[in-house]
Amino acid sequence: MKKIFTIFSAFILFSLILTACGENKPAPSPVKLGMIKHLNASEEEFNNFTKEISSTLSLNLTSYNPVFYDNLNSMLMALDSGEIKVISTYDCVARYITARNSKYEIIKDDTLEFIDAFCFAMREDNTALKNDVDKFIDDIRNDGTLSQLTKEYVTNVKNSDPPAVEIQHFDGADTIKIAVTGDLPPLDLVLANGQPDGFNTALLAELGKRLHKNIEIINVDSAARASALMSNRVDLIFWAIVPVSEIIPADADKPDGAELSTPYYRGKIVHVKLKD
Repeated sequence: MKKIFTIFSAFILFSLILTACGENKPAPSPVKLGMIKHLNASEEEFNNFTKEISSTLSLNLTSYNPVFYDNLNSMLMALDSGEIKVISTYDCVARYITARNSKYEIIKDDTLEFIDAFCFAMREDNTALKNDVDKFIDDIRNDGTLSQLTKEYVTNVKNSDPPAVEIQHFDGADTIKIAVTGDLPPLDLVLANGQPDGFNTALLAELGKRLHKNIEIINVDSAARASALMSNRVDLIFWAIVPVSEIIPADADKPDGAELSTPYYRGKIVHVKLKD
């Protein structure tokens, strides 16, 4: 069975077991949950697997029916129209969304903490780039630059756009091509004018400066990141690593033929809905 199912099942179980009904109560009707399209699983496969997990563990859970979207904008439009009732995203993204539009609210759940780690992914045969990126992440963490960028582009960003990012150009230098999606603001952010911005873009600017290489940013849909990488359209993509446990393998959802860098940021998964 595809390894992504383990991630999905863990997310569903951790998210919902705490709100499960008593053994003698009927399970509530499934809630339509919007998600950015994931690698290696369809909506139907996701549904079937979570039902199998619930049955195997004899859990009477509030269930979600996932609805996949190619990008954040289409997912929010579906939430606005009532096509879905809830969306799943990261806490900083949820805070960014709700700060800009008062019709949304974060569903509070102080008992749950499910955290992904963000990293870069590159082709596994590009060992030089992996070594450069890992060293870069270690260096900016050790010298305080990572903390500073996190504060400037994530923590302090509320209802205004983050500072503009200037990416230096080096005549005659090699170019690293990186995919961005704009689907995780203020981490992966593309402004209304099409200009990449936000935390990840600030990281790329710092990466290019320290490696003395040019950075070329290419916009892609979230679901197309892995194919863009493996087809050589880009050299790096942003990826997320789920916490490893007894039921989640260390290589869970890693694109085939890819290698992952040292993580540079961690984000808690939360749900967002329209205010009642």
